[in-house]
Amino acid sequence: MKINVFRMLAIMLLSMVGLNASAHDIEVANADGVTIYYNYSDDGKELYVTFRGGNVSSYYDEYYGIVVIPDEVTYMGRTRKVTSIKERAFSSCKGLTSVTIPNSVKSIGNSVFWNCSGLTSVTIGNSVTSIGMDAFDGVDLTSVVSLIENPFAITGRGTDGSTFTQNTFYNATLYVPKGTIEKYQSTAGWKDFVFIEEGTGEEPKKCATPTISVINGEFKFSCDTEGVEYQWEITQKGNSSSGSLSGVYKVSVYATKDGYEDSDVATAEFTMSGGGLKGDTNGDGKVDVDDVVQTVNIILGE
Repeated sequence: MKINVFRMLAIMLLSMVGLNASAHDIEVANADGVTIYYNYSDDGKELYVTFRGGNVSSYYDEYYGIVVIPDEVTYMGRTRKVTSIKERAFSSCKGLTSVTIPNSVKSIGNSVFWNCSGLTSVTIGNSVTSIGMDAFDGVDLTSVVSLIENPFAITGRGTDGSTFTQNTFYNATLYVPKGTIEKYQSTAGWKDFVFIEEGTGEEPKKCATPTISVINGEFKFSCDTEGVEYQWEITQKGNSSSGSLSGVYKVSVYATKDGYEDSDVATAEFTMSGGGLKGDTNGDGKVDVDDVVQTVNIILGE
C-alpha cells in the first residue's frame, strides 16, 4: 500500500513538472538581445519560431517590444535557417509592438499573432507563400510592410478566419514593393486594404553633406554622420608655374556609409601659391597636382 501511495505521489509530481516542461527545443537571443524560442524542423536542418514552454499558455508576454526574427540562427556551432512561424507562436503577447519577419520564412501559421493588442506594425519577408487563418486576429495594425513580389490570396475582410481585422483593412497602410501595387489591388484579401502604397513607409537615411577646409596647408574633410568614408576628386584650373603649386584647385567630395544613401556632393575651390601646400609630397622632383592628391591621401590615412 505504501508503495502504491509513493508511486501515485511520484506520478502526480511528474505530471506537475510536465505542465511547465519546455516544448521549445532551443532559445537564442537575436542581434538586439531579444530571446526567441525555436523548434527543430526538417530533421534538424531548419528551425521554426514557437512559443515558450510546453503549451501556448505556459507563459505570457514572452515576446514584447520590437522583435526582429533573424534569417538564421547559430546554436552549438551549427547554423540553421529560420523557415516558418508556428501557429500561435506570439499569441497574447500584448506587450509586442513591432515584428520583422525575415526573407527566409516561407509560412506563417494560424493565429500566430492572435490577441497581440499592442502590435502596430509588421514587416513580412519576400519568401512568405502562405499566411494562416486569423494570423492577426485581435490586432489593429497601422502599418503592414509586405516585401512579397507576387502576392498570393489571403483570407479577406468579412470572412471567417480573416487574416487581418476589419480595422486593419480599413485604416492601416499596406506598403508593397515598387511596381506591384496593381497585383495587390487585384489579389484576394490584399485588395481589401483601403490604403496601399509602394515603398516601405520609411525615409531612407542619408549621409550628411561633408565640409571641405584647408588648415595649415592641408585639406580636411568632415561630416556630421559618423563612420563615413569619403569619395573625393581634385582638379586643377589653369597651369601651375614650374617648381611651385600655384593655381586654382577644385575639390569635390561626397560621403558614403553602409545602410545610408550617399550624401550630396560638396565642392570648393582654393587658390594656392607655391608655398600654399607642402611641396614635392610624392618625391617625383616636381610640384604639381599629384602632390595635392598625395597630401590628401596622407591626411585620410590611405
